[in-house]
Amino acid sequence: MKQEASDITKTEMAIDPVSKMQVEVTKTAPFSEYKGKKYYFHSMDDKNTFDKDPEKFISK
Repeated sequence: MKQEASDITKTEMAIDPVSKMQVEVTKTAPFSEYKGKKYYFHSMDDKNTFDKDPEKFISK
């Protein structure tokens, strides 16, 4: 049976501002909020790096 496009669940993705990797947005994905925006991360190390100096990563 052919799968219809409407049957495919779209996964929300984000770009980790530290590693520049694509990250699946899930309830368990590490994230930080900065200036009213959520940033999602590939790892807790990336999150911790971001949290130390967010401007370094969002102003690029």
